[in-house]
Amino acid sequence: MAALSGLASALESYRGRDRLIRTLGYCCQLVGGILVEKCPVRSEVGTRLLALSSQLSHCRTILRLFDDLAMFMYTKQYGLGAEEEDVFVRCVSVLSNLADQLYYPCEHIAWAADTKLLHMDSAWWWSLSTALWGLSLLLGIARSLWMVLKLRKKLRSPSAAFTRQLSRSKWRAVEVQIQSEVLTVLSNMADLANAVHWLPPGVLWAGCFPPWLVGLLGTVSSLLSVYQAVQAGGRADATTP
Repeated sequence: MAALSGLASALESYRGRDRLIRTLGYCCQLVGGILVEKCPVRSEVGTRLLALSSQLSHCRTILRLFDDLAMFMYTKQYGLGAEEEDVFVRCVSVLSNLADQLYYPCEHIAWAADTKLLHMDSAWWWSLSTALWGLSLLLGIARSLWMVLKLRKKLRSPSAAFTRQLSRSKWRAVEVQIQSEVLTVLSNMADLANAVHWLPPGVLWAGCFPPWLVGLLGTVSSLLSVYQAVQAGGRADATTP
């Protein structure tokens, strides 16, 4: 009952619904792709699952039409990262915010072209939005790897003063942050592999993945994201008086 209550609570938020739709969509693509390619007897079921996956992806595209303002407010609030002490993290975060901000209008234009609201070729805009997404993922990977290195160095610091001052709870908090950053790297790498696949042919492995592999990578990324959200929610409940 607690799990059902938690799921209902998560679905009340936009991010919670988006995670569920994303996970379900990629799972359908994974299973559908396997059935179509590996099990001809079940190919009709696989085709239907791939169609469902496509519709769920389209649903997320529609919902992202309303994300620009939220992204703009976040980018504006972060600014040039004046409160961020680490220069590398600050620069990477600013560039990542810029890529994310530009991603949305590019995707909107591509969607509008597909729906004939705009009379233009959508392929170029889809490629541009995918490239911006890939750039954001790459920057996120770089940021997380840098944070892991910094935090590990902090834990292994030979400074006796640091060791005495660091309480058990703070030590655990650093370890949890390292774990979170590692999971972010793995999630972003899975998404980055798919992002390159969706770029125009001739770019690295673009267009080479079968549907089931795209579904597998997306499912892994989605499940890691769900796990991180659950863990973050659990920590927030634990610290609530």
